[in-house]
Amino acid sequence: MGETDIARKGLMLVLSSPSGAGKTTIARKLLEEDKDIEISVSHTTRKKRKGERDGKDYHFVNHDAFTRMRDQGEFLEWAVVFDNYYGTTRKPVEQALAEGRDVLFDVDWQGAASLRTKAKDDVVTVFILPPTAADLEQRINVRALDPPEIVRRRMLGASNEIQHWTEYDYVVVNYDVGRSVAAIRAILTAERLRRTRLTGLKDFVQNLLSEL
Repeated sequence: MGETDIARKGLMLVLSSPSGAGKTTIARKLLEEDKDIEISVSHTTRKKRKGERDGKDYHFVNHDAFTRMRDQGEFLEWAVVFDNYYGTTRKPVEQALAEGRDVLFDVDWQGAASLRTKAKDDVVTVFILPPTAADLEQRINVRALDPPEIVRRRMLGASNEIQHWTEYDYVVVNYDVGRSVAAIRAILTAERLRRTRLTGLKDFVQNLLSEL
């Protein structure tokens, strides 16, 4: 944030999509291009996949540790997806927002709904759709790192996930990753300028009026 910028509160940018619609690729490129947003690293009971790093991709914990954190109210949101638990710890997110930093969430519709309930004014939600059903199926099969039965469940779950598209503030059809990232950056630019998020605007205007 530059010296002439008006202080603002950070926002939570939520990206959701059916599995295989390109959400993870879009999120990664968005983080590379926009240094004012950081990823929220979730806790999960899912087993670590090849190439994943604990603390970077997820915080991998066992079921007992997760439920203990949940019962102690440490999660801002949590959900069960394909028999695995996922959750976002509250304190790092609240600190980032207070310091004017934005936080990116890669969550499903359950996580998005929970975040809206907990912090509606701070949340901006974007749903990412595939261009066609055939494209979605191809992406799932190509990227499949999971057992075949999990892949089949992801295909079955895609229809249910897509049915929640009307709950989101914005919808982006992922015809092209570059165009999709550009669209989401445009959304970010507009949302960062919302009057209600500009915590320093009142003082700025008062100073401006005093000089007239």
